[in-house]
Amino acid sequence: MNRRVVLAARILAVLAVALMTGWAALAVYWSDIPGPTTRGLLAAGVVLATVLAFALTRRRARTLAAYCLAFGLFVLWWSTIEPSNDRDWQPDVAVLPYGEMHGDSVTVRNIRNFAYRTDTEYAPRYYDKTFDLSRLTAVDLIAVYWMGEAIAHVMLSFDFAGQDGICLSIETRKERGEDYSSIMGFFKQYEIIYIAADERDLIRLRTEYRRPPEDVYLYRTRLSPENARKLFLEYVREMNRLRGKPEFYNTLTTNCTTNIVRHFRAFGDTVRYNWKILFSGYTPLYAYELGGLDDAQPFEELRAKSYVNPKAREAGDAPDFSARIRLGLPGMEASRAP
Repeated sequence: MNRRVVLAARILAVLAVALMTGWAALAVYWSDIPGPTTRGLLAAGVVLATVLAFALTRRRARTLAAYCLAFGLFVLWWSTIEPSNDRDWQPDVAVLPYGEMHGDSVTVRNIRNFAYRTDTEYAPRYYDKTFDLSRLTAVDLIAVYWMGEAIAHVMLSFDFAGQDGICLSIETRKERGEDYSSIMGFFKQYEIIYIAADERDLIRLRTEYRRPPEDVYLYRTRLSPENARKLFLEYVREMNRLRGKPEFYNTLTTNCTTNIVRHFRAFGDTVRYNWKILFSGYTPLYAYELGGLDDAQPFEELRAKSYVNPKAREAGDAPDFSARIRLGLPGMEASRAP
């Protein structure tokens, strides 16, 4: 029994060291140390030094203790890498939105409404708009699929009766020349941005201009008007906070779905973290299971009816785009006004 315990402990130690070393090597490679060649050599050096340290010493327990101390110092250095709002941003994420709250009204500045020619060619356009919280009646969940059923980008759209509404999307804030990578998202490669935009911008970008087009599903939630207002204010406060204090995006802990859950929990909602949140493509199913979506039909039937790509293409740049894509969707008998 003792031998088995010792063997199991050794195997766990080897796995832990391998994972820690792999993470440290990638962290160095994608750090802010100048020069890709320098970073590559340092990353290789991390791996080589670890292998030699354990291969050339007999007192493995002492080596392990020294390794853990060195890893702790590395994490301390890693923690000194700070996010910034001052970088050469891609134009679509260059301007930060923010809100000004005055009683029951909120003025959102820098709402995006780009005129797209392709997904990378567009005329930047922004505007400001004041919303009356007393008219906030509903929240819609938008799930966008681009790489299978398990992964989706999740956005929320807030419906102010008679005022059209506003869509809020939590995204990576990329610099010029950067592409998105889930792996790089673990290593402080992107800041996070809350984009406030028209649905004509955020949805048409995905259904009409990206190649291949992404699949967009729109669901009416059962969130009460009171909680919808609390959630909207949570978003506005976070937009304002990030404007003064930037934050890194993290593929696992700080992304488009985990942050939504955090905002719900901030005002006492009971929604919990779940594997369906981590595998974001299942977020609509999770909301359905919690009773947050129309449950008058099986989820697969609801999902099929919530697919909006054909309606979005037909609506084009129409001023009543939001109303048109909602026609006939479950739970949306009252469409948005243009």
